This record gives sequence, structure tokens and C-alpha cells, in this order.
Amino acid sequence: MSGTTRRMFIKQSLFGAGALTLTSSLKGLGSSQPRIEISLAEWSLHRALYGGKLDHLDFPAKAKRDFGISVVEYVNGFFGGGKIDFREAGKSVAYLKELLTRSEDAGVVNHLLMVDDEGPLAAPDEKARLSAVDNHKKWVEAAKVLGCKTVRVNLLGEGSADEKKAASVDSLGRLGEFAQTMKLNIVVENHGGVTSNGAWLAGVVKQVSRPNVGTLPDFGNFCISQPWGTTQDGCENMYDRYKGMEELLPYAKGVSAKSYDFDANGEQPLMDYKRLIGLVKASGYKGYVGIEFEGNTQPEEEGIRKTKALLEKYL
Repeated sequence: MSGTTRRMFIKQSLFGAGALTLTSSLKGLGSSQPRIEISLAEWSLHRALYGGKLDHLDFPAKAKRDFGISVVEYVNGFFGGGKIDFREAGKSVAYLKELLTRSEDAGVVNHLLMVDDEGPLAAPDEKARLSAVDNHKKWVEAAKVLGCKTVRVNLLGEGSADEKKAASVDSLGRLGEFAQTMKLNIVVENHGGVTSNGAWLAGVVKQVSRPNVGTLPDFGNFCISQPWGTTQDGCENMYDRYKGMEELLPYAKGVSAKSYDFDANGEQPLMDYKRLIGLVKASGYKGYVGIEFEGNTQPEEEGIRKTKALLEKYL
């Protein structure tokens, strides 16, 4: 589909069924949000999705039916359900309309779209960086159609921390400007490497200085030495997660409540959830906290329910 055709569809969708979802999403976020609420990140069910036990189109209904959660966060890599390339699914009018219909029928708000594998936004090389920015734009457009409020991106690329910072500021500024025309947010997650350094990432967002560009602080992704920042399998260079959360929360437009395998007491042995939630509340953040279960040995559905119970306990 051409960019022009996609944009025409987006405009039409805003005056059709998508308008209701978008309005609901906007009411649920921002300064008017009176409290912190729970959403469900699709990655929590990545084993079921990769294994063919769950189709991407059925995720909204499952979130509501099985977990009592009516706000969802999508992952672009699951679009198409393995039947068509996820990038093509993200541009497909029919596919986006079907997902929008499924979520509306389930009474679910589409809140956030996580984007991976679309190029190095932190690449010092201008050609590679601008190509990555362009690749991300179709997902901003898709998010608008679905009624999402926010698009999450990653800052990947080769080079020194300073080179990556300059490149990241440029990329986020461009994407922020593009997303602003659709009244959407662009957020960056601490996701391994230098991005797991809370001070570095906060500095990038501060330098971008756009009201619609912020952070998506993740409880678990503070491992600097591993590509995606996981702590499940150990870490040689761990950034202080509590310090990192304090540094990123002032710019937060979402929070990712990462969880791993639970102990016998229903707690997270790798992190102090009570302290983390306390930091979120103390920051004054109002909005959605997304469950993102990433345990290896416990069933995904059990992990989601236990994470939800833990959040409700401390919220």
C-alpha cells in the first residue's frame, strides 16, 4: 500500500469505528488520569504466540476474558500471526481493521504498540538512521488506526555512547515531529546496552525536548552487558534498577512491569516489587502499568495472574 493510501485510510478510520477506541484511549491517559491502571503487554504470551497456540488477532479478547484486563499493548512482530510478514500486516488495511474490530468487540482499549526490528535509530551513519526512521513511520500510522496513544521504539546502533546519543536525539526528534501530527507519543524503553543506563536515556529524552517524546521505564531491563537488558539469566554489568527508575520516571508515558519466575511467596526474587511500585507512585506518574511476564519455567498465564496480583497488592 502506498503512503498516500495509508494516510487516506487513517483519516477515514478516525471518523469511523476507530474514533471510539481512540477517544477512549485518550480519556484513559494524560494529566486527567486520576490513578495508575493495569494493562497487558502481548510479550507476556510470546511462547503461546510463537508456538501457534494463540493468534495475534485473538490477543485482545484473551486479555479481557482470561485475565480481566481491558487495556493492551501490542508487539509489532506478532502482526500477521506468522501467516504473512509482520511488516506487510502492519500496512494492511484489512488486517488493521480486523484487529480494531476484535478489540472493540472485546471491550478492549488499544493503548501502546511496541516496535522492534525496523532499523538502528541510534546509528551515527545518517543513511542507516534515516532509513530506520522511515521504517518506523508505518507503525506510527498503524497505531493511529488502532486507536493507540503511544508507540515504543528502541535505540540501537553502533558507536560510542556520545555518538549514539546524538543520533538518538536526531531520530527521536524526527519521529516525534511525525507522531505529533497524529497526536501520538513516542517512547523509548531501557532495553540493554547503553539504553539501560538510566542517566544516559533520560539525557537523550531531555535533549529531544518534545512533549510527545518520553520513556517507557521497564522494571527488569537494566543489564548493560546484554543486548536486550534481561536479568533472568544473570548479568555481568547491572545498572542500579532503582536509581534507573527514578531517573526515567519523570519522562514516563508508560511503565513496563517486567516479571520473571515467582517464588513460593508470590514475589519476584530478582527485584523488590514493593519498592519499584513505591517509586512509580512517588513520582506522581498517572497512567498504565503494563504486565510483561518473561518467566522461563512457569506457565505464562500463571505468570500474568501472579504479576497482576502483585501489582494490585502494592498499588
